[in-house]
Order: sequence, then C-alpha cells, then structure tokens
Amino acid sequence: MKKLFGTDGIRGVANRELTPELALRIGKITASLLGREEKQPLILIGRDTRLSGPMLEGSLVAGIASAGATARLLGIAPTPAVAYLTRFLGAAAGIVISASHNPIEDNGIKIFNRDGFKLPDEMEMEIERIYFHYDELGAGLPCPEGAAVGCVEHDDELWERYLQYLKSTAASLEGLRLVVDCGHGAACRSARAVLEQLGAEVFVIHGEGDGGRINVRCGATDTAALQCEVVSRGAHAGLAFDGDADRLIAVDEKGNEVDGDAILAICALDMIRQGRLQKNTLVATVMSNGGLELLGEKHGFSLRRTAVGDRYVLEEMLAGGYNLGGEQSGHVIFLDHATTGDGLLTALQLLKVMREAGRPLSELAGQLERLPQVLYNQSVATKEGWDSNEAIASAIESLRSRLGRYGRVLVRPSGTEPKIRIMIEAPLPEDKLWEEARQLAEIIAREQG
Repeated sequence: MKKLFGTDGIRGVANRELTPELALRIGKITASLLGREEKQPLILIGRDTRLSGPMLEGSLVAGIASAGATARLLGIAPTPAVAYLTRFLGAAAGIVISASHNPIEDNGIKIFNRDGFKLPDEMEMEIERIYFHYDELGAGLPCPEGAAVGCVEHDDELWERYLQYLKSTAASLEGLRLVVDCGHGAACRSARAVLEQLGAEVFVIHGEGDGGRINVRCGATDTAALQCEVVSRGAHAGLAFDGDADRLIAVDEKGNEVDGDAILAICALDMIRQGRLQKNTLVATVMSNGGLELLGEKHGFSLRRTAVGDRYVLEEMLAGGYNLGGEQSGHVIFLDHATTGDGLLTALQLLKVMREAGRPLSELAGQLERLPQVLYNQSVATKEGWDSNEAIASAIESLRSRLGRYGRVLVRPSGTEPKIRIMIEAPLPEDKLWEEARQLAEIIAREQG
C-alpha cells in the first residue's frame, strides 16, 4: 500500500516529493474529513522558517478554502503552539508546515485533530486512500461556490494566548543567566520573550528566523556553539531548540550536553518526590539509556519502552494513563500540560526543578548514571529479510546472552538509507562494546550483501 505519512507527518524534499500540488490536495482532504460535521470549519496553520514554507502554505490554504473551511494563519509558530491553540479554540484541525530537525531542503506537513493530538493511524490511512485515488474519490469532496467558499484570516493576537499559557506552568527565573540557541527556527519568535518575562537574563544565538540556515550547525542537533557560549558567559544553563521547537537539548553550567534522557530523569525524580508521576511510570523509547531503568529501580518508578518516535511514546502514555514520557533526542511530553512535545515547555519545567531544588543543572543531570552505549551503522546491499535471517538472529541472541541482565542489543533498518543500525548497551568497557558491534556488523554485511 502506498504511504504518505511517516512517524511524524508527511516529509520530503520541498518541490520534489512535497509539492504544492500535494499540499493543495492534503488541504482539501483534511478540511473535508476533519471538518465534515461543521458548516464552515476552522483550520489553523503555522510554519517554521524554511524557505519553502510560504509556498506550501499558499497551496494548503487554497485547498482548505476550496472545501469551504476557514484557514487561520499563525505565521511562524512552533509545532506545540499550533497543537495547543487548536485545542484551545476547538478548531477542526491544526496544520504545521515543518520538517522539524531535518535539513533546509526538506519540509513536512503535520496535522493535529481538534483535541490537539496528532492524527490516529485510521485517519491518516483515510487521507492516504483519498489522495492516492483522487480521480475517483476527489469528486465526492465538498466544492462550494459563491458565499460558501472558505476564507483566509491572519491572527497575531492568538499567539499571545499560547505564551501566557506557557508562563502559567513556570516558576520565576529571576537571577538565572541563560543562553538560548533558537536554531534559526520557530523558537526565534517565542523563547526570548517568555524567558525574559519570567525574569531571566537571556543571551540568544542563532536567533534570526532564517530558512537558509535552519538547523545548520546549530540548535538541538548541534550544541557545540551553545556549549562554548554557556561557559564563556558563565551562564547557569543553555537551551537548544530544533527547527519547529518541539525538542529541547540543554547544556549545564560546565558546558556538558544534557539530552532527553537526562531531562526525563530529572523531571521524573522531581515528580516522584511530589507524588505527581502517574502510576510511578516513565515512558521512553528503545533508544533511551538503560540507566533510566536502574534509576527507576533505585527511586521507585518503572520504565516502559516503545518503538522510536514520539507518537509511539504518546500512544503508550494515553493507553496506560501515564503523564511523562519522551525520547533521548529531546522530545519530552508533559501530558498534564500539553498533547505533544514542546521544547519551551520542557525548558520551563527543567528550570523550575533547578530553581526549586536550588541545585546546578550538572548535579541534577548527574543523577542519571548511564550505561555505556555504542551505535554502529552497517551499509548493506538490501535491508529486506534481515529480521528473518537465521544467522543474524542467532548472532543477536548469542550477544544478548553474553551481555547479561543489563545488556541490550537493538538492531533496526534505517528508514532513509541502505543501512542496518546497531545499538549495544551494557555495563562493560566501551571498547568491548565496539568490538561486539563490529563483529555483529560483519555478520549482517555478509548475510545482506
């Protein structure tokens, strides 16, 4: 079956896979399906700073209006802002034009339902069904005329409602010196304002909304410049956001990176202390460090793991009634406050713990004792059939047995490259783990050509 949606919306190179024609149809289909119970449904649209954003926005708007819906444009807006405002207004849907942390030539379309959640698989499949059979099924979509044609609105005041909500979840930041890396993306519009209004002294780098430099050697995917700035300015912390500001990677006062696992550990321990961690359970993916499990055994919480992708984390949280989860990459979901990962919300919760605990970020992050972990990428002629290959399966099981109780082996195909990815983790010297990874990679290379 043909697919449009990946684990986080529709992605592709803008004007190649992700064309204006595709966006036009997605706009019309989305407005027709999600707004079918309303006379003139409202669809919110936000985007990051990519150069292709306005092009795709125009096409989405045309499709939405052609279905008789109202498109309200928020301009440059973080993904979580669109999710929050969609829920706040009870809009039929919210759409974000962004490829998150991806390179500048990429773009994407993320869709939220009226409750602020990403679409369930069933709705994505229905959109795909209509899209790929448009000549047959498109004729059944609304096509109003005259006064019933949809309209376009611009709303700058609505943005302030999101910022006010963020501040309502935070503590005073008086006395804190922070360095913020906006990654030339959507955080440029929000991060400084919120942090300064809460009392922090803020220094911003890569703070110009620049679609030609978004995520390029900056932001959550490359914290080298931020680490240097934090140390040189004597800051208490650094905060790095990705292109659509739904991820946070922090830097402590010593210049060390504090990733999503460490942030989850800090916040889980604080919530356990306050009795706020639902069912004493944290949700993370298979890529998160096993140190989280050891920390949970010591402090009374359990860890539930999911496949890679924040949508799978959220699905597990909703199914199990849990309120904290996330990824090593910096997606953190505070379900008490938001329906999706929010980099700035995560920053405010992290800083709140720092302020209330009266401890430096390095000390808080040091509570997570990580197990050594190595990642190895093996190029292959084909990714097909690796998971049913007896020689590969036998090698993986043998390795797991040798690593013992706290050892983990994760083997998975790359979604975008002809590679098999190997992750090995265990309380062993790192050079030993590298040797084990190389031996397993040799077997995979031999079996997969």
